[in-house]
Amino acid sequence: MGTPSIIITGASAGIGKAVALLLGREGWRVGLVARRQEALEEVAEGIKNAVVLPADVTQPDEVEQVFSAFGQLDVLFNNAGIFTPAATIDEVTLENWQAALDVNLTGMFLCARAAFGQMRAQKPQGGRIINNGSISALSPREGSVTYTTTKHAITGLTKTISLDGRPFDIACGQIDIGNARTDLLQGIIDLAKENGEAAPPTMDVDDVARAVLHMAGLPLEANVLNMTIMATKMEHVGRG
Repeated sequence: MGTPSIIITGASAGIGKAVALLLGREGWRVGLVARRQEALEEVAEGIKNAVVLPADVTQPDEVEQVFSAFGQLDVLFNNAGIFTPAATIDEVTLENWQAALDVNLTGMFLCARAAFGQMRAQKPQGGRIINNGSISALSPREGSVTYTTTKHAITGLTKTISLDGRPFDIACGQIDIGNARTDLLQGIIDLAKENGEAAPPTMDVDDVARAVLHMAGLPLEANVLNMTIMATKMEHVGRG
């Protein structure tokens, strides 16, 4: 068996970067996708077999170019996403609603569509798509109507791709992540400390990367359809 290959969207920072670095250390060929080429090149410095693929996942032509340029594909980690400002639904602007839909839903659809087509046509046929659903696909936070709505939709996307992929040896699963210590979450922690509030429970982002590696490395006859990985003490089950 040759070198396994993966495309990771949102690879310039946070969870995507952590996954890219780990799989790079494990010997994977890693396609790095995000809008900022300079940031991707910095990530690529830590990966022996990296391919820098700057693109905007909301643009169909750019997405298609990414997958055609990368070639043979074993796994897509469909990870790119954004948060819009927290607000109750009556305070959400249409611009922020549309931005969330464009990246978190349409962007993930476009990447999954391109990956599915690549995996269906290639020889040997097949592959795996891992969607980053977020714990918001299960339990929303206050003021997160744009993000939570898109992440609930990803669950439907995951299940449908899993079903439609069966004749072509294409597996699809979803990882729902809660409170990994990324730069974004660190800002929330720092703000809580400044306000004299308790910081939220968190976990190391590298633990998330190991979970994705486990999903990615399974043989195609096995699939993790849904995985939830979260900080043990975060308020998700009951009242925490």
